[in-house]
Order: sequence, then structure tokens, then C-alpha cells
Amino acid sequence: MANTAGAGPKQTRRWVLIVDRIADRTITIGGVLVIAAVLLMMVFLVYEVTPLFRGGSLESASNYAFEGKPKETLGLSMDDYRTVAVGITRDGTILAWHARTGTALKAPSFDFGGKTVTAFAQTLDTTNAAFGFSDGSVRFGRIIFKNDLLPADPAPPDLKPLDSQDSTDGSAVFSVIPGKQIRKISVEVQLDEQVVVSETGSPIVALNYRLTDFGERPKRTFVALDSQGVASLNIAESKLNLFTRKVKTDVTKTILPALPAGAVVSQISVTEAGDQVYFAEKSGRIYRFATRDLNHPELVDTQDVLPTGVGLTALGFLVGDVSLVVGGSDGSLSIYFLLEKKGASSSDGLSLVQTRKLEPQIAAVTGFAAEARGKTFATADARGGVWVRHGTSQRTLLRLTAQQGVAPHGLVLAPRLNGLLLLGQGGQVNFWDIDIPHPEVSLHTLFGKVWYEGYPQPTYTWQSSAATDAFEPKLSLVPLIFGTLKGTFYSLLFAVPVALLAAIYTSEFLPQSARGKVKPVMEVMASIPSVVLGFVAALVLAPFVENWIGSVMLVFAIVPLSLVLAAYLWQLLPPSLALRLHGLTKFLLMFVVVGAALWLAYQAGPLFEKVFFNGNFQAWLNRDTGRPAPFLFILILPLMAVAVSLAASRVFGQRFSLYLRNFPPLYSAILDLLRWMALAAVIGGLSYILALFLEAMGVDPRGEVVSTYVQRNTFIVGFAMGFAVIPIIYTLAEDALNAVPDHLRAASLGCGATPWQTAMWIILPTAMSGVFSAIMIGMGRAVGETMIVVMSAGNTPLIDLNIFNGLRALSANIAVELPEAPKDGTLYRVLFLTGLVLFGMTFVINTVAELVRLRFRKRAMQL
Repeated sequence: MANTAGAGPKQTRRWVLIVDRIADRTITIGGVLVIAAVLLMMVFLVYEVTPLFRGGSLESASNYAFEGKPKETLGLSMDDYRTVAVGITRDGTILAWHARTGTALKAPSFDFGGKTVTAFAQTLDTTNAAFGFSDGSVRFGRIIFKNDLLPADPAPPDLKPLDSQDSTDGSAVFSVIPGKQIRKISVEVQLDEQVVVSETGSPIVALNYRLTDFGERPKRTFVALDSQGVASLNIAESKLNLFTRKVKTDVTKTILPALPAGAVVSQISVTEAGDQVYFAEKSGRIYRFATRDLNHPELVDTQDVLPTGVGLTALGFLVGDVSLVVGGSDGSLSIYFLLEKKGASSSDGLSLVQTRKLEPQIAAVTGFAAEARGKTFATADARGGVWVRHGTSQRTLLRLTAQQGVAPHGLVLAPRLNGLLLLGQGGQVNFWDIDIPHPEVSLHTLFGKVWYEGYPQPTYTWQSSAATDAFEPKLSLVPLIFGTLKGTFYSLLFAVPVALLAAIYTSEFLPQSARGKVKPVMEVMASIPSVVLGFVAALVLAPFVENWIGSVMLVFAIVPLSLVLAAYLWQLLPPSLALRLHGLTKFLLMFVVVGAALWLAYQAGPLFEKVFFNGNFQAWLNRDTGRPAPFLFILILPLMAVAVSLAASRVFGQRFSLYLRNFPPLYSAILDLLRWMALAAVIGGLSYILALFLEAMGVDPRGEVVSTYVQRNTFIVGFAMGFAVIPIIYTLAEDALNAVPDHLRAASLGCGATPWQTAMWIILPTAMSGVFSAIMIGMGRAVGETMIVVMSAGNTPLIDLNIFNGLRALSANIAVELPEAPKDGTLYRVLFLTGLVLFGMTFVINTVAELVRLRFRKRAMQL
């Protein structure tokens, strides 16, 4: 016997310990860096999104007064660069000054030929104006802010400095701009020929003017009211002669019906198209004329838009002529839309509906100025408060206060929404440099129902852009979140059963030799690029499904039934033959059965569509033909199958199994097959009876669960994305099932359980933590999938349960919209918010999934 008394304890080599420490530190550092990277990503998203909710900011403010007694100012205007401000007086004089300092500038004036201006109106851009005169005529004028770029060297001589950026020669302002250039801004005026409006020569007492600029053929729409109470709608179209350069104006004039006796008009509004005219009294009563047919104008409605005792102090349209802003003497401010309304008192079925009620000011609203390029507007109250608001988001973006004692007289917003000027009754001027980068965004517009212009009710809508400035951005993320969840749900509805059943079969029933060939093939499927799947789904699968929808629907019934029937028939084989064919041969025979089922579905598809949907599934969806009962039968059938199978198993399943043991294997297999066929007949019969009952009760899934068929729809997305998710769920679930200790299988089989019972009631619950993780990882893949959704979903941001309609997911929206989003613009930051929402959704889902997984794992460890 060898002497081992002197042998010492084994020692780990020093280099192994060093490598172990290095590996430990590397793994720790790597894990910390991964967590830090995720957190930094979230911090970056928050950083990009935060400016959306900051509202407006005041950059600088200036207060000054005109020298001497100022003339009465009818209207104000400002250039694009908030450099020069202009006031128009009653005699046509143009008062021009440097907006930030108040330095007066020389400017030409309108020559009215000694006529007295009795009415005045401006367009939303404030550079075009209409003047009504005491002789019943109207003339159009235009203020032109002329911009010239000059080299900075040499600079124009004898310039008087105004501030750090601007200087003047007395008539123009010179601003230093990047690129070693100087911007020269000067004021010019243009006055058109007069248009006779009042046939009796009565003075014009009220005007409203809108301009549609078609380049060489501008269209002017204006409403005039003379002192005799005669109101007329006038549409003037100007044509430029390209040879003589003379402008010819043709005027179409329509005399409106007389207003009710005693009506005293204080304000007028007209749409740009000239199809609606509004006359308002100080009491808040509005008379609406429908003028779409110029030959037959009609007073169609009289409506009070303010409570009794509250006077109307402000009235005007926002750009687009849909939102009518109404301000009251109590500081209230509301927005009205002209909409169809049941029970409307008007003859055309339309009525002014209050769709938005804004935060009231502390005093009567006496000033109103709308932005010409968006839905932002400013209001001034009698106490000098000036608020900047947005019509869609209903946010008060900025609250400003004029210098003490200033009674508002005129108010104008800079065209680029970066300046605001208030002119007081005594000539005092307040000018503010402002910054309002994202006025249309609020939590309400992003996640709440908004009543958009032209819509009959509040909705969740995403539509980020359009062709005109009158467009109202619709930035609701709810349709995108819904689309993400909808696509994920249908993809998992297809992928989870297929992947889990395949994993159970591979792990528990397939021989080890065949498993070694099948599993790697499934894992390779996970490497197929999603863009390839999206391409195939959009260009191959979508047209095929549209043309063979009946066959495709049959596949989901015939393939499972064929496999189940094949399993029962397999039991009829002699045991020796079944044992010889067991393994890879049996696995290949399954594919033969599936192929035969697909062929049968292909052949039976037209007949199925004819019997169930009168031969045209798309027409059936549109309710053009057919009854709802056949489709109700299809919907009820799988639910009834689950319910009846569970009930039968609980009531007589065990007794029937014990009863079959009294017969030889062949007879047992025949009886088992007959039992299954009887059960299938019961399921089919009960489903059909229930479908008829629901049809009699008036239940029709069309319009709710299913509706109009679109080629690229959620059904296609679910199938294509499910195909991408199946390999992931299958691989991870199969690994989890194989990790279950073999002694649990042996114990179950030893107690007399069948392999299927062992798999369903022992192996699957034990491996549930890993299986659940597999499903959650597959869900994460589906939530973040982009290319499949972009290419095959139709990209329609709708909230619609219809499986045959399209969708737009959060990830797809980023891919579609980001190339067109200006950097740091509203859409750009909203897309970052979309990414943050997607990040948050996956974070919450994964956190909940991990908690559930740990609970399953804790239960499994107790076995």
C-alpha cells in the first residue's frame, strides 16, 4: 500500500487565481457598463424630450413711448426678423420704427387723395389691409418689408447705432448677420385701385378682409357694411397682364339679406373661401350667413356664444378659418367650430360648437392677434396682461405684463413667433423678444383626446404634416401605442402556441438523434433579417392572402385537425411497425400530413368562401352580402373547443381512460378515435347553435372585430412577425424544458402517467420560469420590431380592432417620420418622446416579467 501520509492538500495554481480574478472584475465592470449605457440612453432621451414641455420664455423686453402725441393707429405689422414695426394711421400715414428701441424711421405713406377712412381690416399676415371710405369705396393696400443682403465690408457710411446688432440711416435698418453680411430692411407701400362697394355712396362702417395669394392671380374676399345697414360680400380677383404689367381686378358682389331690426354690428368675420360670413353684436349674438351660393345668400343661424351679461370684446379666426376665437368682457376665451349638429336651429344643419375653453384672463379681453403660420395667438386684457396661447394644445405659453398704466390699443405677433409688440392708448409701446419652440405640444395633445379642426368629436389622431400652414398638427401617441400592442398581440397569438408546442414536442417526444438536427435548423431561422421577412410579407404574402383568404382561414383549422387525426390513426398501427417508424421517420411523416392539409385547404378555399361568405369575403366584410352567423361560428369554435374539452376531461376523462384499459390496444385506439370524433361533432354543433343565437340577438362582428379589408394589414404583420419570433421562443423554451431534472420525469412515468401528462403537468410547470422568460423575450422582439411593420402594416395610425386593417407601431413611426423631421423641431423631439415611450414600455414589461419569472423559479426550487 502506497504511503500517502506526507501528501499535502491540493493548491490552485497562482495563474488560475489571477485569471479568475480578472474574469470576475471584467464581468462586473461589463455589467456595470451595460447598466450605465442603458441609463445614459434614457437620460439622453429625457434630455431631448424635456424642451417639449417648457412652454415659452422671455428673452428680453423693451418699453418706450412715441415722441409727441401719436396719431390714431388702425393696425400694426412687423417684419419677419422682428426688427421693424409699422403702424397705419387713419389718414394713411405709415409710422415705422425700430421695434426694440422705438427709433423712428422714414417710410412712405398711402395716398388716399384726401378721402376719410371710416373702416379698416387686416389679413392674418398683417401686411395686407383694406380701407373703407366715407364715399362707400374700398381700397387695398400692402406693406412691403424689403430685405436686401449687403456685404459687411465696406459698411454703409453714416449709420446711427441702434443697439449691439442694428444701426440705421434714418429710413432703413442695417443688421449684422453671420457670414460677414448685412441685412437691410426698409418699408415700402403699395395701394391698389378703389372698388366701389356701396351703390348709394354711404360710408363703410365695418370691414373684414381675407387674401388668398395665387401669385399673379390673388383673390381678395371682403365683407363691407355701410351706414345704411347694407352688407355685401365681395370677391375680387386680380389678373396681371404679363405684357403691359397692368393689374385688372374683377369684383363679384353679393348683397346679403338684411340683418334683423335693431341689430348693431360690432365685428365681422368671413372665411377665406367666402362661404360663411359672421356678424357679431357686443352682446355676444352672432348672425351667420351661408354664402356658398353667391346668387342665394341666406341668414341661416342666430346664436348667442356668451352668457347673458357678458359682452363680446374679441372675435377672429385662426389660420385655416375653422377655429373662431371668442373673447368676453369677463376675461373668458373660447374656440368654436362650425359643425353638423343634431337638432341645430339653423337651416343648413350646422351650428357653432364650443370645442375648447381656454384659461380666462383676469380682465376683459381687449386685444387679439393671431399667428399667420400656425395656431398660436396672443390676447391682451384691460389691465395690461398679455398672454400667448395655442389653440390646439390649449396651453398658455407665456404670461406678460405691460408697463403700468398701459391700456392696450394694438397687438401684433412677429411672423416667426419670436416677438410680440403691444401699443398702448397713449403711445406707449411694449416689445418682447420671446422664444416659443413647441407651442402645439402638451400632455393632453400627446395622450388625450383632442377635438381637432374639422372633426365631429374629440379623437386620438396622428398626422404630423400637411401641405399648408393652415394644417393643425396632430401628435397623439395613443394610436401608435395601440398599434404597437395590436401588432405584438397578434404576432404572439400566432407564435406562442406554435413555438411552445414545438419546444414540448422536441424536448419530450422527439428522439435525441432527431432533436440534434431539428434544433439547429430552428436556431438558424432566428438569423433571417427582418427586412427580408418584411419584403416577403409585403410583396408575396399580402397579395396571396388577399386572393386566397378562404384557403388561408381554412389552414388554421385543417392543419391542427389533420395532425390530431393523424395522431389518433397512428395508434391504429401495429406496435412493432410504430416502433420501427418512431424517430426521424415519424417526424418527416408529420410534414407529409401538414403538406396534405395545406393542399386540402388550397383546394377547399373557394368552396369555403362560397358557403360561409357568399363567395366574396371582402364584400361580406363591408356588409354588402351574407349573414354574421358563419363568422360567429368561426370565432366561437376555438373557445368552445377549449371549454368542452376541459369539461369532458373533468367529468369523464379519467373514467374513460380506465374503461379503455379493458380492451386490446387496437380496440382502445378505435374507441379513442370515435370519442374524439364525437367530441368534435358536439363542439361544432354547440358552436353553430350559439352563433345562431347571437345572430338572432343582433350581434354582428363586422365593424368591430373585423371590417374593411386592406391588403397590408395586421393579419399579415402578425404572421410575418410571428415567424420572426417563433425561433427565439422555441429555442429558449426548449432549453428550459430540457433543464428539468430527469428524476421528475421518471417519477411521473413510474406513477403511471403518460408522456403527454408528464410533459403538461410536471415538466412545463417546473420549467415555467424559463418558458415565461422565452415568451417575454419574444414579446420584446415583437414590440421593438421595425422593418416588418414598416413594410407590411400599411402604416395607418388608427385605433381599430379590425385584424384586416393596418397599423403603425412606435418603432415604425420613428423610421417613417425621422428622415423628414427638422433637427430640434417639434416633430423631431416628439419622435424622441416616441422612443422614450417605447423604452418605458419595454422596461415595465421586462420588470414585470422578471418578477413573475422569479416567482415561478421559487416555486420550482421547492420541488
